[in-house]
Amino acid sequence: MPQLPDPYDVSGLDLTPSPKARELRGQLVDFMNSHVFPAEAAYHAYRAEKGPEDHTLPPVVEELKVEARRRGLWNLFLPDESGISQLDYAGLAEISGWSLELAPEAMNVQAPDTGNMELLHLFGTPDQKQQWLEPLMDGTIRSAFAMTEIAVASSDATNIETRIERDGDEYVIDGRKWWTSGAADPRCAVLIVMGKTDPSAEKHRQQSMVLVPRDTPGLTVVRDVPVMGRHDQHGHCEVLFEDVRVPVANILSDEGSGFALAQARLGPGRIHHCMRALGAAERALQLMVDRVQTRVAFGKPLAEQGMIQREVAESRLEIDQARLLCQHASAVIDAKGNKAAATLVSMAKVSVPRIALKVIDRAMQVHGGAGMSDDVPLAAMYGWHRAMRIFDGPDEVHLRGIAKAELRASSVLVP
Repeated sequence: MPQLPDPYDVSGLDLTPSPKARELRGQLVDFMNSHVFPAEAAYHAYRAEKGPEDHTLPPVVEELKVEARRRGLWNLFLPDESGISQLDYAGLAEISGWSLELAPEAMNVQAPDTGNMELLHLFGTPDQKQQWLEPLMDGTIRSAFAMTEIAVASSDATNIETRIERDGDEYVIDGRKWWTSGAADPRCAVLIVMGKTDPSAEKHRQQSMVLVPRDTPGLTVVRDVPVMGRHDQHGHCEVLFEDVRVPVANILSDEGSGFALAQARLGPGRIHHCMRALGAAERALQLMVDRVQTRVAFGKPLAEQGMIQREVAESRLEIDQARLLCQHASAVIDAKGNKAAATLVSMAKVSVPRIALKVIDRAMQVHGGAGMSDDVPLAAMYGWHRAMRIFDGPDEVHLRGIAKAELRASSVLVP
């Protein structure tokens, strides 16, 4: 007889943060209020003075990094380093998302470095860890991840055309990448590059990843690509590889493992992005609530208008639902690993950006013309979270995976 499907066993599921996580939360909330939010004006003033295509780090962030380390708010994304779980980190990452340009960088939990550090931690050789992982963990360098290509649909990673060919004791890399986040930052010292080492192999064994120092001859950063008109401080770059040569020892894991490494890297990265997006949604909701209580139209505050009350209520419902989905996914990662949580992570990756955009859009609407300006952070927040529906796998790819998982669960509930 068919059985009631139970794809995500939640028996014993406990979403209570650990005592250490609660302690860190207190430190982080105080850090945000006493240091991060007050530093935002100096950060944006520096970037405005230098111009949008200058990618040097505003000095105020280096000051924040010192304070974050002093408080123990450093490398929290990596359980082996932080001593906390993914579920614990979920709540902390959400708080950092309230100030996306400052807080993650200050805490050394900024993408794409987190994913690159996870790869090096899991698959790097001792020499690779000493050369690249240690300075990344120390925050003295930054890195980039070169996977997406301009000429193919990179949502299907098997399409990748960049070639990585062995020539004696070297790999030779030729290809063109874009959306290589972090490559414009002058502190970027290394790129993890995905390409094909054996186009004749089985489809998911054709790709490999190699470590390429930023100053390697033949590597050219062609341009920084703006996101909806804005240049990110770290850059999202188009990068050209022409006869780029690196030692064979720079292979990450082994030849043919690139696709599997990408899945290992992107899973945790996706849920981290979702956690931070919840923080952005919470900040947008707070801005909306503050605005509607002080703005008067047609003889009374906006907060007393029924249409506005509905928007506030819908936002609270959606954020709390999305948070529970992220917490559930994080708890499954802790209990059963990334693979077991893959569908839950995809569900979060689709739903959280949608919800964040809804809430940010409502906040923009109640701010009127101010919501379209840079006097409030909403327009910039909207642009980034709209991009989130594409990077780390577009909605359509995740929906496809969710549907396949549902169709595989063929059991039905019968009366």
